[in-house]
Amino acid sequence: MRTLKAIIFDMDGVIIDSEPQHGRAALKVLHKYGADADMSYHEQFIGSSTANMAQKVISDFSLSLSPEELLAELNQAKREIHKEEGYPSLPGICELIPKLATSGWKLAIASSSNPAEINAVVSSLGIRKYFDQLVSSSNVAHPKPAPDTFQLALKKLGVSAEEAIVVEDSSYGVEAAIAAGIACVGYDNPHSGKQDLSRADVLLESFEGLTPSFFLHVWQRKQKIPVTIANTRRLIIRELTVADIPDLYPIYKDPEVAKFIDDIDDYKEMEMAKQAAYIRNVYNFYGYGLWGVFSKTSGGLIGRCGIENHVVDGQDEIMLSYLLDSNHWGYGYALECCRAVFQYAYQALDIDNIVAVIDKENVRSLHTAKNLGMKPEKDLIYKNRDAVLYRIHLTEESSQKGKNR
Repeated sequence: MRTLKAIIFDMDGVIIDSEPQHGRAALKVLHKYGADADMSYHEQFIGSSTANMAQKVISDFSLSLSPEELLAELNQAKREIHKEEGYPSLPGICELIPKLATSGWKLAIASSSNPAEINAVVSSLGIRKYFDQLVSSSNVAHPKPAPDTFQLALKKLGVSAEEAIVVEDSSYGVEAAIAAGIACVGYDNPHSGKQDLSRADVLLESFEGLTPSFFLHVWQRKQKIPVTIANTRRLIIRELTVADIPDLYPIYKDPEVAKFIDDIDDYKEMEMAKQAAYIRNVYNFYGYGLWGVFSKTSGGLIGRCGIENHVVDGQDEIMLSYLLDSNHWGYGYALECCRAVFQYAYQALDIDNIVAVIDKENVRSLHTAKNLGMKPEKDLIYKNRDAVLYRIHLTEESSQKGKNR
């Protein structure tokens, strides 16, 4: 069975916020030789090696020194600025790394910096003991965006590309991860310049508050393994797969269910195509969506529940939605799955404000909302229906209410 075994970090711009320092150091050297360069010029080298930068700078500005001489000066300028300013770690990263290490995964750094710089950083931050391998592009034939650096890291870790995740802040790094066949988390560091991270599997704006489950879920989605959201007394709630779609359509077409839902296509093939696109895009982008509800007794799909982003009466809201096969009405399944959704939203996603918009004729759902502790806020017209807006402000206590019942 496939499992996640390793997480590979870039260093500059991911562990330390060093790109502004490197830019200032490089420009100091270039200006010394009369090169008319600025920070926007330096941005093109983010994610690549200093050796590559030295060669291109000499070519661009016709400098009369060797790549080795310029490289030595660039490295010396970086050492001086780090000696003066230290190594500023990214917020949350030094708290996250020990959590990942104690989760049983191997950790590595695969950086375009040289080995001495990598060792200096991890020693300064007190995180050396958490890393199984430190890999530098200096030790491969082709630096990023070529896959060589990550391939060497995989070899040293003793894992395959399918068993790892890369964390990168540069377009070169993302391209290298893709070329190596590794799942990639793109870290959007505003100090790393204009980087195209669009091909990363998921984008991240901060390391603060992240848990190991985030990386596990990214890896699972990359490997097309559905993420389990909750395991309650009678139900399993998990992400849907394309293979689940044929079992979903009959539930949608149940007349008792269909009268309270919108946007269901009468043509099965078109509806199935819509659901397949939803599965491919929504889970990975948001980390949540509408999930499948499966009976532990039968193993079958009996409905759908979850949370989505919607605009309600002109306001951006996170909305609770659920539907169940009418054969499973009246047994408390709606309460069971919705309570599990609340718990996951609060504890795993840090979401504490959820609404539900319920048709006034949907008496069962009105009762369910009240039993969930949701409060009616106002009447409104939603998708041409007379409806009531319910809201709940989740707390630790309310998110635990009814847990695993």
